[in-house]
Amino acid sequence: MFSTFLAAAAGVTASFLFPVTLKLGEAAQSDTVPQNVGEVLQNLLVKMVENPVSAIINGNYIGILFWAVVLGIAFKKIAAAETRTMLKDASEAVAMAVRGVINFAPFGICGLVFSTVSEYGLSVFKDYGRLLVVLVGCMMFVALVIDPFIAFLFMRRNPYPLVFRCLRESGITAFFTRSSAANIPVNMELCEKLGLDKDMYSVSIPLGATINMDGAAITITVMALAAANTVGVHVDIPSALFLSIVSTLAACGASGVAGGSLLLIPMACSLFGISNDVAMQVVGVGFIIGVIQDSVETMLNSSGDVMFAATAEYSTWIKEGREDDLPTFLGGKRKVEV
Repeated sequence: MFSTFLAAAAGVTASFLFPVTLKLGEAAQSDTVPQNVGEVLQNLLVKMVENPVSAIINGNYIGILFWAVVLGIAFKKIAAAETRTMLKDASEAVAMAVRGVINFAPFGICGLVFSTVSEYGLSVFKDYGRLLVVLVGCMMFVALVIDPFIAFLFMRRNPYPLVFRCLRESGITAFFTRSSAANIPVNMELCEKLGLDKDMYSVSIPLGATINMDGAAITITVMALAAANTVGVHVDIPSALFLSIVSTLAACGASGVAGGSLLLIPMACSLFGISNDVAMQVVGVGFIIGVIQDSVETMLNSSGDVMFAATAEYSTWIKEGREDDLPTFLGGKRKVEV
């Protein structure tokens, strides 16, 4: 969670240093724009307690998520097996519907690109490229600087041999599968090679595949701030910090499908009064660059699962005086399978 928050903060910082604007359609306008973090929090609270039916009708994503959490806690108290089965079937049905929508996304993307290019010319691809550079740059910075620094704080060892091992054996596969869930068997095998305790990584790897979402947090923050820049919404530092916190929590709930993090952009945009029409156009832009963006995002997420699982266990060994059990690339005597 701490790593995901730092990733979101890195996305915010990069967006401030290298602001990106997008060329959108005629609907590129905002609703009532909050002037400071106080108004952002006020809007958040008002949207949270909106009638759940109205929230669904009006596309109030904050309200939908809030009532989903409330109902989730309530349903958890119900012990009836039939209720659990019904909720599980409903969850699978919604996931199937989401996959269907995403499968039809290329047709919408084709129309979006055609209308945008016909209105603004080929210069729109320059904006897309700049946005992609900011996204990928942030993700690589997290993978090669922030995450290794966290690992160093716990192990007090050079973390880069472990980082590069995880990127090579887990990240490359995740880059092409674009699914952290599909990469779980690869990560489990890598943990076994690294000599980790199966009782630990059999829990931490599946859990990390749904919660350790550094790349998703970066995508949500950068795309939301790009939408804010496009419609002329000024985001101050306290509001950006609050966006980082919200993005951290939202990333943990990102759908486990390709492009799942993009579907949370409207929720982040609603914090700044950006209309759903604008937010969904930004989501469309995300699908255009998603071939690269989502691949790098999944690579960061999946390789981080193994790296942090190994960091947690190796740091425990070091505290217990079991340095000899560490792999040779961390100064121990254990020979790790190549």
